[in-house]
Amino acid sequence: MAAEIHSRSPRGPVLLTKIPGHREHVTSACLIPREDGVITASEDRTLRVWLKRDSGQYWPSIYHTMSSPCSALRYHHESRKIFVGQDSGAVVEFLISDDFNKINFVKTYPAHQNRVTEIIYSPGPEWVISTGQDKFLTWMCTESGSLVGRHAFSSWASCLQYDEETKYAFVGDFAGQITLLKLEKDGCSVISNLKGHEGSISCLYWDPVQRYLFSGSSDHSIILWDIGGRQGRTLILQGHHDKVQGLCYLQLTRQLVSCSVDGGICVWNMDIEREEAPQWLESDSCQKCAQPFFWNIKQMWDSRTLGLRQHHCRKCGKAVCGKCSTKRSSYPIMGFEFQVRVCDSCYETIKDEE
Repeated sequence: MAAEIHSRSPRGPVLLTKIPGHREHVTSACLIPREDGVITASEDRTLRVWLKRDSGQYWPSIYHTMSSPCSALRYHHESRKIFVGQDSGAVVEFLISDDFNKINFVKTYPAHQNRVTEIIYSPGPEWVISTGQDKFLTWMCTESGSLVGRHAFSSWASCLQYDEETKYAFVGDFAGQITLLKLEKDGCSVISNLKGHEGSISCLYWDPVQRYLFSGSSDHSIILWDIGGRQGRTLILQGHHDKVQGLCYLQLTRQLVSCSVDGGICVWNMDIEREEAPQWLESDSCQKCAQPFFWNIKQMWDSRTLGLRQHHCRKCGKAVCGKCSTKRSSYPIMGFEFQVRVCDSCYETIKDEE
């Protein structure tokens, strides 16, 4: 598995155009395939469809006002269906005309009790799958409008990806965990829990061809999870200075495009050989000096010492305390373009290798 960041390359993304018009934050936007068009949803409670005119500018062909701020958007081109998630927790379905100049209301799904964070439409079983800040994943039948299933999480679900073939759902949550579930008509089963981020999961991207799952987080990092390899392989990419808010993997060129809240865009070459990130080890005490962590009450009492905060070395994955991980270093071979926490012994190893 591989990745390389080219931050100093003269070649990069080229700005084609800007589409002004919304008065508040644009929560979601999507391109219309094979058309010079864009669909946007905003917290100003509007859903808009923009088409490119002969002048080269984009003008709204559809301007629809919703009853609540728009928080999520999903467009399915083959069926011309648009699903809009709202702050109220509802998911609203529309049908857009072939010329993209008119939309018709279809139905409203009472999917959540709080803000909708992500929507997926599965045309096979006719499900609209969504996550929300009410800590639920729900999937509802688009034919009947009834609830098919629901799964609760310990923290609010922030993002969602779905594999149409296997009916696997990947749900990232605010606690920094990714849950893999198998959705069925009569419920769901938890397949696995993926842990590796220190911050909340802000975005996910699933590539069904390579069977890679990419996750971005508020801890500024990206993790590639090799789901298809079934060997637990992971690769950490750290090239942002702020929360990662968007991911897209280009299968043809084997490039990953990521963007962050501070406006930074990174293009990663996924063909460069790199070392895989180690699994973070769990321990009740520092694996270097054996001092207890703050939840290890028994050892704290026996040794009459205060518990320490747990950290992890990015090179070896061991659970260490702050005193045993005072060093910081970049480690490009493992995807760390910036300085990260490493234990003191690994720091000496990195220094020798460099």
